[in-house]
Amino acid sequence: MTEIVNLPPSLRSLNPKISLLLPRRISSSFPQRIKFKFLCFPEKICLVSERIRVLGVDARKQDGCVQELDDSPVSVELGPICSESNFDQVMEEAQKLGESVVIVWMAAWCRKCIYLKPKLEKLAAEFYPRLRFYHVDVNSVPYKLVTRAGVTKMPTIQLWRDGKKQGEVIGGNKAHFVVNEVREMIENDSITCS
Repeated sequence: MTEIVNLPPSLRSLNPKISLLLPRRISSSFPQRIKFKFLCFPEKICLVSERIRVLGVDARKQDGCVQELDDSPVSVELGPICSESNFDQVMEEAQKLGESVVIVWMAAWCRKCIYLKPKLEKLAAEFYPRLRFYHVDVNSVPYKLVTRAGVTKMPTIQLWRDGKKQGEVIGGNKAHFVVNEVREMIENDSITCS
């Protein structure tokens, strides 16, 4: 099977110093006699299995060199907590590592929870890997766990350290306000831990 790769105009003539013009369309069934000389392109280019991948086309500095690409995640999926024993296990593991844990208490029927979750996943990426984020669907765990955590409204975001609740934000406001409050709660906790 032949695979077609369409090249944007910026890649058709990558560097005027090198008189290499790539054809508009490249097939994965290249004739073996064609050889490319990749000397000093301002973009990072990899030919892997006769496929062209372009990494960081916009990652150029003023002088034309390629800057280091940030490989940190854009968002981190919140880990699920499905039972009381799972909750205890998460708390125990965090206590052994000396870490704090953020737990988002939510419900599948809660529109604010559904809207807030992706924003909290982006926030989790900011604190990755030193802080772990989890979510609990209050309808799928025993009510005993919900009352033990002191959750009364959805969504509730709590910060736990050493098996004890350190702070709480109830997400009744707009999502960006809630995320800012959670960020402040985390930063205040890290200041008191230091």
